[in-house]
Amino acid sequence: MKLFFLCFLLLNLLLAQYPVSRQAKIVEVVSSSEVMIEATGIYKGKGKKSRQKKKDVDKKGLSGATLDSKRAAIHFLLFGGTDPIITKDDEKQKFQPFESNYFGEDVISNYFTYEDVTLRKKVKIDGGEGLKIVKRFKVNKDLIIRNLENSGVIIGQTELASSMGNPFIMVLPSVKKGESPIDLLASNKFYKHAATVVESYLTAKQYDVLVPEQMASLEELNKAQLDLGDREEDYAYQLALSVGSDVYIEFDGASEDAGYGTKKYGITLRAYETTTARLLGSETGYSQGRKGEMLLSVEEAMNDAIDKVLSRVSSYWKSDLSSGIQYKLVVNLSTEFDEDEVEEVQFALMDAVEEVANKSKENIVTAQTLDYLIWCDADKYDKSSKIYRYIKKYFKKEGTSGVLRRVNVNRKMVILKVDYE
Repeated sequence: MKLFFLCFLLLNLLLAQYPVSRQAKIVEVVSSSEVMIEATGIYKGKGKKSRQKKKDVDKKGLSGATLDSKRAAIHFLLFGGTDPIITKDDEKQKFQPFESNYFGEDVISNYFTYEDVTLRKKVKIDGGEGLKIVKRFKVNKDLIIRNLENSGVIIGQTELASSMGNPFIMVLPSVKKGESPIDLLASNKFYKHAATVVESYLTAKQYDVLVPEQMASLEELNKAQLDLGDREEDYAYQLALSVGSDVYIEFDGASEDAGYGTKKYGITLRAYETTTARLLGSETGYSQGRKGEMLLSVEEAMNDAIDKVLSRVSSYWKSDLSSGIQYKLVVNLSTEFDEDEVEEVQFALMDAVEEVANKSKENIVTAQTLDYLIWCDADKYDKSSKIYRYIKKYFKKEGTSGVLRRVNVNRKMVILKVDYE
């Protein structure tokens, strides 16, 4: 009975550190490490009688409600909104022993870099027996994430990198089909600045960023991909495939009237999985209305959107870890094969895929083209060249009438061809 009572007291002690209020929202993404949060705090007076509770509120209400609003801000980043830091059940379980490191009164201020002097709202509740405030803070979100990683609550970027390598990300403006995103970056200073803001944000988060500057060397790769399988894809998608990115981020923006002679800038970000062009996340960010200073508005709008999109990218990368490294495999067959020979070659290739991959997805199978997504063991096949070497050896042992050759092998894609022997 005593053990039960002690456990009950301990549970209450832990629960007491969680906020009474669970109301908070992100007002602004200040930088790659900081966010501005508006949080509600609630303090309920202590005492047996109403008069005692009211007196306690007058004495301790403001400091108590402020502490609760800080806890509400931390709780929101950890568990709230559309993109919380902690998402999985096992992460929530791992977090429990460390709750006091984030909500404890003596440590919680370590996560705050700024606190508004003035209150957004202050009102007594429950007939004066409680106090409710709304206040704004800047929170060091990066510090929270680093501490969670060090405690083993969530998978850290370093651990992901050692398992799979950092995801390679390319940032490109959205263009119409047939237009070059690189030309737009060169000609539009606002888009160039927007791309630089995202790239700076990504590098601060330890992602590997690809910046395609050598257009001449990319055109050949792009043409080779377009020639295989008769596929007409967006230029941005083809460009991302060409240089071997894991994810590519497209953005589009425009200014609009914000009243009183001011303009605000809005930017829409979309993150895609390169090998499939699957949408991973989409967000729109806005700047404040201001006169002039458009580059500042572009940066503000971009910061507002990129933090949420990057959370989706991280979630995708973590989930992919369980299956292995993903590659796109495309094989083109010569038209010189007859019908029986085509089947013979295809079966040999299919068997090779089954052997090399943990998991595979068949996208296209025609007389001339095989298009696969394959997930391979990260320890055995950490390079696309190893995929090619294995498939080539396996195919050669099958003794078909074809010869397997390489067309293009980069970090995320393996394009091969089978010629008539």
